[in-house]
Amino acid sequence: MADTLKAEGNKAFAEKNFDEAIEKFSQAIELEPTNHVLYSNRSGAYASKKDFQKALEDADKTTQLKPDWAKGWGRKGSALHGIGELTEAVEAFEQALKLDPNNAQAKSGLAAVMRVKKGESDPNGLASNPAASLNNIFNDPQLIPKMARNPKTSKLLGDSEFMAKLQKMKESPNNMMGETMQDPRFIAVLSVLLGIEAEFPSGPPTNGRDSNMEEAPSYSSSDPDFQQATPPQKAPEPEKEPVPEPEPEDEETASLRKAKEGAEAEKKLGTENYKKRQFDAAIEHYSKAWDLHKDITYLTNMSAAKFEKGDLEGAIQDCKRAIEEGREVLADFKIIAKAFGRIGTSYEKLGDLPQAIINYQKSLTEHRTPDVLNKLRAAEKAQIKAEKEAYINPEEAEKARELGKLKFKEADWPGAVEAYSEMTKRAPDDPRGYSNRAAALIKLMTFPGAVSDCDEAIKKDPKFIRAYLRKAQAYFAMKEYNKCFDVCTEAMERDEVGANHKEIEQQQQKALQAQFAGRDGETEEQTMERIQRDPEIMGILQDPIMQSILQQAKGDPAALQEHMKNAGIRSKISKLVAAGVIRTR
Repeated sequence: MADTLKAEGNKAFAEKNFDEAIEKFSQAIELEPTNHVLYSNRSGAYASKKDFQKALEDADKTTQLKPDWAKGWGRKGSALHGIGELTEAVEAFEQALKLDPNNAQAKSGLAAVMRVKKGESDPNGLASNPAASLNNIFNDPQLIPKMARNPKTSKLLGDSEFMAKLQKMKESPNNMMGETMQDPRFIAVLSVLLGIEAEFPSGPPTNGRDSNMEEAPSYSSSDPDFQQATPPQKAPEPEKEPVPEPEPEDEETASLRKAKEGAEAEKKLGTENYKKRQFDAAIEHYSKAWDLHKDITYLTNMSAAKFEKGDLEGAIQDCKRAIEEGREVLADFKIIAKAFGRIGTSYEKLGDLPQAIINYQKSLTEHRTPDVLNKLRAAEKAQIKAEKEAYINPEEAEKARELGKLKFKEADWPGAVEAYSEMTKRAPDDPRGYSNRAAALIKLMTFPGAVSDCDEAIKKDPKFIRAYLRKAQAYFAMKEYNKCFDVCTEAMERDEVGANHKEIEQQQQKALQAQFAGRDGETEEQTMERIQRDPEIMGILQDPIMQSILQQAKGDPAALQEHMKNAGIRSKISKLVAAGVIRTR
């Protein structure tokens, strides 16, 4: 379920539906609160929404769960960058690169933070961030008074179009900077705010030259603060960083590259043979690939070929070696999880379920997949079943029965329960173990447990009358007389040869007598109150068929005897008699 939610979250993230992505990742986290990948993905979604504080919380959780995962530190660096904690962001990105020197996300993130830090330390305000400088100038609280005092700009206060643009400039300097530098009205306002004496046209910018426009204004050379000043122009594009020339490949690097290329070629041949089910050839090629270049995927591929070939021990050894080598080089946790999963499958094939379960659990610790999770659950069920089956022993079951019989005679009821419990484990299909344990539980007055054991005995053998009788005894002791009567009725139907009819009838009579005794001395009003509190009796009285029979019996009592031939009707009428609804003289 968590993997499905994760996939849905990834899909929503790719569609830039970040709120839905966050919701899906959050639901997945509720199911798997120790899955570091889910926190990392949600951190990325929060960061995309510019909610960097929550992104940082999830990134911190990711690094706590998986401190050796470079991507988690990259998430933390990005979140810290977003909230302005540049020094800590640098530390996070450096930690990511320490774990994975080739991590592109960490490299680009670190470079971005360093550029921001460099810009903060630049003493040239406008040059380092022109938009920020213009924002500060146009947000001067004295802006309107200064414009009003200067005749060149005072009339602009009445220009609604210009004032709207000025407001946009104050709110979004980045978006408006280009237009500002092209509009002489903005330049006029800028000159007033900076104290520059210059002449500027007051109208909006035009595509052609105005016939009334004077020559381009120039700044006064006598102004001490603006020697050889030029009108503000559009901020220049930042110079692109020069692309470094590739360093010449040394002999060692060239050798490693050729080895990897050769290994990949061998891997390709191995895969081709694997698909053709030529496993010996595939194993040979994967082995050569590993000898040329130490990539653990070659070992896991080789283990897969051995597994299909039937060399399960060889597959296990290759996977263990892949895990050992992978730990040393901080390999992808998914590959490690795959190796553990194959070890588990191999052990399961070998019949070693405990080892299979251990390795499935290790695989899920590295990376949860539905396939391995289903294998784990199936293996655990099979292990429980195997343990029960291995314990079955008819001879030991008979010994336990004899011991229980002895303990029962000695009135050692707990000892009898323990012995009969052992019998049910040694012979789970023998109803006598459950029935005998029920008899001991009745002595201990554990009546619900006795009823449960009798039900299990009846389930094993529906014709085992002794279980019905003990169940009736338990209900009688619980003063559930109607249920006791029903069990006896069912036992009578199951006792086809009539060997236990007498004992069953005696138990029924005891139940009826107990019901009569319970209502002895009742007034009619008390009887009616008791009947109304009994849902079973009320159900019988509300049955349309029973209503018709009772109505008929009022006028013709002999007709009731005819209806009593039906076992179901007889049982219901007996209950009504016992409850006092029908009174006999």
